[in-house]
Amino acid sequence: MVPYRTPRAGEVTLTMQFRHYTHERSFGCRISDEYTYRGLRLLVLENELIRVTILLDKGTDIYEFLHKPSDTDFMWRTPRGVRAPGKSLEMIASSVGPFTDFYEGGWQECMPNGGRVCQYRGAEMGLHGEVWGLPWECQITQDDPEVVVARTWVRTVRTPFLLEKTFTLRSGSGALEIAESLTNEGHEQMDLMWGHHPALGSRFIEQDCRIDTSARTVVVDENVVENCRFEPGARFSWPIGIGRSGAEVDVSVIPGPESRLNDMLYLTDLQNEGWWAVTSQPRKLGFGISFDPETFRHIWLWMPLGGSWGSPSWGRHYTVALEPFSSIPAILCNAIEAGTQLVLEPGEQRSAWLTAVAYEGIERVGKIAREGVVQPA
Repeated sequence: MVPYRTPRAGEVTLTMQFRHYTHERSFGCRISDEYTYRGLRLLVLENELIRVTILLDKGTDIYEFLHKPSDTDFMWRTPRGVRAPGKSLEMIASSVGPFTDFYEGGWQECMPNGGRVCQYRGAEMGLHGEVWGLPWECQITQDDPEVVVARTWVRTVRTPFLLEKTFTLRSGSGALEIAESLTNEGHEQMDLMWGHHPALGSRFIEQDCRIDTSARTVVVDENVVENCRFEPGARFSWPIGIGRSGAEVDVSVIPGPESRLNDMLYLTDLQNEGWWAVTSQPRKLGFGISFDPETFRHIWLWMPLGGSWGSPSWGRHYTVALEPFSSIPAILCNAIEAGTQLVLEPGEQRSAWLTAVAYEGIERVGKIAREGVVQPA
């Protein structure tokens, strides 16, 4: 094992990995960063219950979160799937940046911007920031049948951030533990948004699913489209609000693709507990995330339920994304105006954590603990 130390500015480091002399096994926890898919390096972690596939060359996107006993991959896949940045030529650059051209579904990290484009002190910010599109470094730091650990890190290009992320998987557990550290390496105070963008797969969410969460308040985005169920800027207690039609709408119930809806909501007032869960009631099978409520203080709820018209979805997107985020509303300049952005001083470091878990045998969830323990409602 080679201990990891953040390289100093301008320093070249070599990491020795004795790949030919590892103790391979087909039981317990397993880990490898030697696979590739469509030209992209992968990190694969698995145990008896789950397999997680991460795109190292594209933002450490979690492309697969497979629950083995039920053969259910909770991650959504867009119709275009995985495309390697830099291996194709776009006909013209998009005004919102390249995110949508290379969006394969799954789970992205968004930093230092969340949402559409803006300018921040001379830096042009594209849709969902920088880190989702950058290649990350990776080092496997523990590889035992009982537990596997990989450390990943990236430096942003237009902003002076170092983001480090450690993935841990334990034997017999359906939970992936994620520990993060964000450092401002610049000599100026920096404003930022920081969030995660996990989108759930249509074959899972269409099976009579319900949402549970620690959030107590729903705020409707000011720029929602006409087929959003709520008026722009509406605010109500979770989970029931009054829709445009005047009827009550239960946001915890996920409509089918025939609904042709397209909602963009913010869930807030987390009550010092950050978690959400989506459960298929007939199958008693679900996926959820617990997260650091001091850093990720809100949940963005994006629901293009077959009603996202025009580019880039053309009506084909049916997914639900519950996104732990530092700030509301979307777009860094708007968050700064609202005073919800994060601020890092020169040299300051901020830590955060998330735990993603697959579970079964439960119809409704009352809480997900940091360790990934799921309590029924």
